[in-house]
Amino acid sequence: MSHEHERNGFSKNYGSEHEHQEHNHTECSCGHEHHAHNQEVCDCDHSHQEHNHEECSCDHAHQEHNHEECGCDHAHQEHNHEECGCDHAHQEHNHEECGCDHSHHEHFAPEPYALCTVCGLPMDECTCYLSQSAPDKQIYILENLGCANCASKMEARIRELPEVEDATIIYATKQLRITAHQSEDLLPRLQEICSSIESEVTVVPRAKGTKEESTVIFLVENVDCANCAAKMEQRIRALPGVSSATLTFATKQLKVTGQTPLRLLSQIQDICSSIESGVIVTSRDSANPRREMTAKKANGNLKDGIEIGIGAVLFVAGLLLQNSYASASVAALLLSYVALGGRIVLTALKNLSKGQIFDENFLMSLATLAAIAIADYKEAVGVMLFYRIGELFEHIAVERSRNQIMDAVDMRPEVVNLEMGDGSIQVIPAREAQPGDILLVRPGDRIPLDGTVAEGESRIDTSPVTGEPVPVKAGPGSEVISGCVNTSGQLKIRVEKPLEESMVTRILDSVENAAASKPRIDRFITKFARVYTPLVVGLALGTAVIPSLFTGNWNHWIYTAITFLVISCPCALVLSVPLAFFSGIGAGSKRGILFKGGVSLEAMKNVKAIVMDKTGTITKGNFVLQKAVPLGDLTEDELLALSASCELSSTHPIGTSITNAASERNLSVVRPDAVKELSGKGICAALPQGEVLCGNRKLMEEYHVDLSGYVKEDYGTEVLTALNGKLAGYLIIADTIKEEAKDAIQSLKKYHITTAMLTGDSTGSAEAVGKATGIDEVHARLLPQDKLTKLQEIRKKHGGVMFVGDGINDAPVLAGADVGAAMGSGADAAIEAADVVFMTSSMEAIPQSIAIAKATGTIAMQNVVFALAVKILVMILGLAGFANMWMAVFADTGVAMLCVLNAIRILYKK
Repeated sequence: MSHEHERNGFSKNYGSEHEHQEHNHTECSCGHEHHAHNQEVCDCDHSHQEHNHEECSCDHAHQEHNHEECGCDHAHQEHNHEECGCDHAHQEHNHEECGCDHSHHEHFAPEPYALCTVCGLPMDECTCYLSQSAPDKQIYILENLGCANCASKMEARIRELPEVEDATIIYATKQLRITAHQSEDLLPRLQEICSSIESEVTVVPRAKGTKEESTVIFLVENVDCANCAAKMEQRIRALPGVSSATLTFATKQLKVTGQTPLRLLSQIQDICSSIESGVIVTSRDSANPRREMTAKKANGNLKDGIEIGIGAVLFVAGLLLQNSYASASVAALLLSYVALGGRIVLTALKNLSKGQIFDENFLMSLATLAAIAIADYKEAVGVMLFYRIGELFEHIAVERSRNQIMDAVDMRPEVVNLEMGDGSIQVIPAREAQPGDILLVRPGDRIPLDGTVAEGESRIDTSPVTGEPVPVKAGPGSEVISGCVNTSGQLKIRVEKPLEESMVTRILDSVENAAASKPRIDRFITKFARVYTPLVVGLALGTAVIPSLFTGNWNHWIYTAITFLVISCPCALVLSVPLAFFSGIGAGSKRGILFKGGVSLEAMKNVKAIVMDKTGTITKGNFVLQKAVPLGDLTEDELLALSASCELSSTHPIGTSITNAASERNLSVVRPDAVKELSGKGICAALPQGEVLCGNRKLMEEYHVDLSGYVKEDYGTEVLTALNGKLAGYLIIADTIKEEAKDAIQSLKKYHITTAMLTGDSTGSAEAVGKATGIDEVHARLLPQDKLTKLQEIRKKHGGVMFVGDGINDAPVLAGADVGAAMGSGADAAIEAADVVFMTSSMEAIPQSIAIAKATGTIAMQNVVFALAVKILVMILGLAGFANMWMAVFADTGVAMLCVLNAIRILYKK
């Protein structure tokens, strides 16, 4: 008898006479059925499923069982024995010795001459058996990878791992693609290799949301020091279970990737509090976090203002009393110091107990207390007053710039007006609105969620999202995008996407993720700040001691050293660069340009050539009648009507464009009596006027139409029309060049940037578009893989290359360029692969993005040079005896505030 089973039992002898299911005994002689049993002894003479025995003498089918000895005389599948004497078929079984005289399938008997691909040992000695399993393919993202040479070293090291069959690092996309056995266990070693070559690289699996790792965004409230934020990030990144952590000072957002990041909240809070007291870490999902943070910041500013006011009054009183009542003057100045610097000194002591030495609280406390120690009370209190005022103004400037940027990109609604079943309107949180809900949008309101118009007509201002200034008409069935403004009529829209998937959230996420992507100059400044402060403090110590030993003028040199301590705080440096790039990202979003990171901005300012796809980028991607030229007795309209009648039943895009053009001119079109379509040539139709041919040259030549008087001079696809064997005229059908294309190309030439076009179209059409727009280089008839090759040639010739495209076939070229830009109307694959997305799909966005990138890079460099130059200048003046502590405070807080104001200029650049 024959049976098919999928059970697993483990026995030596079988004596029962029935089936077994899922019971476990040492000996069994029961008279009922059993499955999936594990026994020492069984004498049954019927079917077993998935059981494993050393000896088996049964006379029926077995599947997936394992024995050392087998003497059965029937079929076995997926069983494993060392000795086999059966005389029938085996499938997927593994034995040391087999004497059976029938077929075997897929059983693994290690051959002594075969070597394991992992350990290199003969297969009969190998225990890993990895070669028997198919390798996995995994993609990782190498975050903070900033060196192409380092990437090649990492790739070589990873390929040497025994489990890895193949490894490739794509520097342009920061992807590590691995083919390996047990790839899920490789992550720690991959991280170790990459970190040993480039310390800041973090290896993250591309697939998020797995059980092993997830990403959570926290809000770090009350963090006021950019240098402290950098220290927090470094400490949090070192926590067990954290694979990456990025704290963006500009948005006060902490992005943590690791194993259950939410469980680390208390540890993260302890780290942040130990570095800067008063910092509160919360989940970003808390209700109205921005409003709560703004209220808390306003209260904090008020408290600072009161302390500064009291301290200033006491300071003035001390100055007025110094000539008449010296002791009272000293008392007033000391009380003023307590009011102004008491909190600073206490914070410094707390941080000192936690090992935080080189922070601004400690440095200012040390400097002012040193001034008090040499009896320079006025200087100590005056410097603390100036420092507190500077810090307050700096905080206000940072908050305002941050709010201006976030207001430009955070257009998410808090509530929406939901229409109930009875027609009434209920205000509900925007997060609760679901697809299918009907929302009321009044004139002047912002479209809350992506949807379609269900009722009403209006004009929509899309400029907040796309930057396009001309309002768009919307009526029933029209798609509307969240973030746009309803300018006139009342609308009811049907929700198509919830808040987390709507455009307003996508824009905000894009900007926030971009802010977390730190450019190279930002990473350099962060590293530099770690060295700068200890170096200047060391110089201060040397300045206080060494000259004093020779001159004996301790007061003078200690005072000079104090100025060094005040200057040694690196906040102006650490703050100025990321804020400049964040402002640049915000400026782009206001114009419908989404930069996916500071790295993109940094690379774009160095672009020397811009390569563009033709269709959908330079042109609109549509077939439109450009010209109708009669060559006989017909008028232009008569020629078009005749051609449209011939093409009336055609579904080809060219034929459709001809009939659409005739319809737009309200021309009379007659359905032909008979139609003959010749594939690849055109159409022959019988019309009241006679026999009409409409097609290309091949069609005309086949019907012997004389073309000697026709010469094509226009760009586009030609459609020749003949009536009764005589050429009547021709039509030019072409993809329309975008109106702004020529001006955009001219704007790029002002930056001395070479422009090039890559297209798969014919050479004639491509050259016509290039000539009309002023593009420098035109490369036509290219396949997708040819575009990448041509891009690399252009890079060798000119330098850094930016590619702009919109199609799926553009994705490889976008990823291969130094900067990839995609039109927002393009394919999702192209948008995903791009570094920059032009939401307007307008050519004007290309020079605008270049202008923003260059302005951002210039302002970031201005801030760095200005901050360092002022600090170095004050140090030199101090050593020469011309600088005092007031100048040092300006070199610290004053410079920081000026850098903040300089950074936000990008938001207002035209």
